[in-house]
Amino acid sequence: MDDPSVVDAPGEAPGPDEALVFDVFSRRCPSRATLEHATGRWGSLTLGALYESGCRFNELRRRVDGVSEKMLSRTLHALERDGLVHRDAKPVNPPRVDYALTPLGRAVAGQLLALIELVEGRMSEVLAARERYDAGRERDDGVGERDGGTVTTARGGR
Repeated sequence: MDDPSVVDAPGEAPGPDEALVFDVFSRRCPSRATLEHATGRWGSLTLGALYESGCRFNELRRRVDGVSEKMLSRTLHALERDGLVHRDAKPVNPPRVDYALTPLGRAVAGQLLALIELVEGRMSEVLAARERYDAGRERDDGVGERDGGTVTTARGGR
């Protein structure tokens, strides 16, 4: 294998003298899946919600408004597998399961929260840009666009 950061088969690891170098821009790099889990809509919101303190599943579901039970469960499993979330199942009746960030999860969540704060703080600029874009699109509707030498209308016809 030429690139030690790319693992072709699960469990395949580089030899003792090879250092792992990951490149998220490489389609076969395993870091890409972790990035997707952490930065997807539900992953980033789940990590952000767990940043202040751990909580139970239903508390987390209420905090992450709009997530379904199924999607939150999938998200938590992926984040736990990646080592970002710790699941603590207590053997009591009724069962109690708490979720908390691991040290790695806290580091990732901290970066995500900085991005979230940046986006929230600049939303007026985003909304203004959307208005300008939408106004320009409305002006262009029906005029047609050039696509590789072929003129297409807004409805996709020629």
